[in-house]
Amino acid sequence: MDIMSNQVIPVDPPYPVLIGQGLLCHAGELIREILGDCRIALITDSNVASLYLETVTRSLETSGYPVSSWVIPAGEASKNMGELSLVLEFLAESGLDRTDAVIALGGGVVGDLAGFAAGCYLRGIRYVQLPTTLLAAVDSSVGGKCAVDLAEGKNLAGLFHQPSAVLCDIDCLATLPWLVLADGMAEAVKTAILSGDELFALCRRPAEPSVLREIIDRCLTFKGEVVAADPREQGLRRILNLGHTPAHAIELCSGYTVSHGQAVAMGLVIMARAGEVLGWSEPGLTGKICAVLEHHQLPVRAPFQAAQLAAAALRDKKRKGTQITLVIPVRIGEWVEKTIPVTELEAVFAAGLEEFHDCSN
Repeated sequence: MDIMSNQVIPVDPPYPVLIGQGLLCHAGELIREILGDCRIALITDSNVASLYLETVTRSLETSGYPVSSWVIPAGEASKNMGELSLVLEFLAESGLDRTDAVIALGGGVVGDLAGFAAGCYLRGIRYVQLPTTLLAAVDSSVGGKCAVDLAEGKNLAGLFHQPSAVLCDIDCLATLPWLVLADGMAEAVKTAILSGDELFALCRRPAEPSVLREIIDRCLTFKGEVVAADPREQGLRRILNLGHTPAHAIELCSGYTVSHGQAVAMGLVIMARAGEVLGWSEPGLTGKICAVLEHHQLPVRAPFQAAQLAAAALRDKKRKGTQITLVIPVRIGEWVEKTIPVTELEAVFAAGLEEFHDCSN
């Protein structure tokens, strides 16, 4: 086991984020230092179960934990109220009480579902995130936002429930298909646009293990600072929604056949291009963003019209009455929030969807 970074997310209560290699094989001993004695319910998906469920279960049992496990079907389609109900029934049937804990072993869908279940079972029990995808590692495993999708839109039912710990084993990244790794890079690029040139430059490099470790570390440092300042998204934390208003609309319009990372990539370009067209962003910003996204083979053009995306986005939880707030990138490391009437959203999206003849320049 090699722990390369040990951060603390300074919320109330604070919790550790460990980044390293071989952490899953030692999950039991690491978790025992944090949770002490309890029973554990391990939630994972059908893809991850075949890779890591036995390893993590063995480690937990070796450290003296009674473990029960639940495997959900892999994919965004499992992030729904029906699957949440099944997980809650599993926790009850396993006899968990308020001293026990849930472990989320997987990507963003597993983390959201398991965190949501832990947050409402018995009015809240502890949980630990073991992210196995880059997207979960750089973003969703930290911060405590847990949600499921409804027919009307993405993440419309959820709660804030901070984990007790996050153990990020970068060895898991070696098993990811390239498209899944690229999904995570989209969220990393989002964070880089917000945080500044150093992380943005890292995102332009080949996705080698040493580079990915540093990207994860820097992304979580930035997100940890934002979450600590605004745990429940009442102010500063809204900046982490950069690109996500159009991204969630793209996912909904596609029937969730477009992955979250791909949708975020398109959403980042839409907001940057809209910023340039409307005079809010520096000239050339869209080209910089497109270049790094295309470097990781991410899409930069959305397959939907502005009217379709606006109609879908108006179901988004970020809408407040007749207004909606958008995060606009001004330049790398600088952003602005624009609150506009919902009647103007289609025009903003239309500006963002304008043909950009040479995206790489």
